[in-house]
Amino acid sequence: MVLDIVISEAEFFYIRSMSMYEHASDRATKMIDEGIETEVILAYLTSAAEMAAGSGTVSSILLLDKDGLLRNGASPRLPSDYLKAIDGLKPHAKVGTCAAAAATGQMVITENFIDDNKWAELRHLPLALGFKGAWSMPILDTSGKVLGTFGTYFIERRVPSDNEIKGVQLLAKTVATVLTVGETHKN
Repeated sequence: MVLDIVISEAEFFYIRSMSMYEHASDRATKMIDEGIETEVILAYLTSAAEMAAGSGTVSSILLLDKDGLLRNGASPRLPSDYLKAIDGLKPHAKVGTCAAAAATGQMVITENFIDDNKWAELRHLPLALGFKGAWSMPILDTSGKVLGTFGTYFIERRVPSDNEIKGVQLLAKTVATVLTVGETHKN
């Protein structure tokens, strides 16, 4: 007996993009073993997230410094003046997506910058680049301590798909591993 099995376009995209996230995580782990610099691995992971999510997205990794401020870890597709403007943000539950995710340790979604009061002071920055919304996943170490955020900007008004959320959760865990191993190698 032959079964006709049809995979929907949505199922195909899910399988393809999840395998992209998994491949990126595996490759990043190998890059650690190969001694590749942390900054290069983080940039690779942002690029992988952008490719898996499709066109119209830009990803960014912000890391908490020793003073508890958010600093650029990897944002290869964001302009330097934008990065300079957000450099040193203090985590706060009512500011943006990355600062809020860093403050709360929870995923934060902004479907539309114009409608979200967390962006009142900063919305002009992403809007000037053509972004409509963003979301951010906290990067947590194994004890649950926030190390930074993995953010994604959208050029259209939307929320991340379940697949994107699962994929970036995996990549955020990978970033935590990269940072932990990198810190171990420094010591």
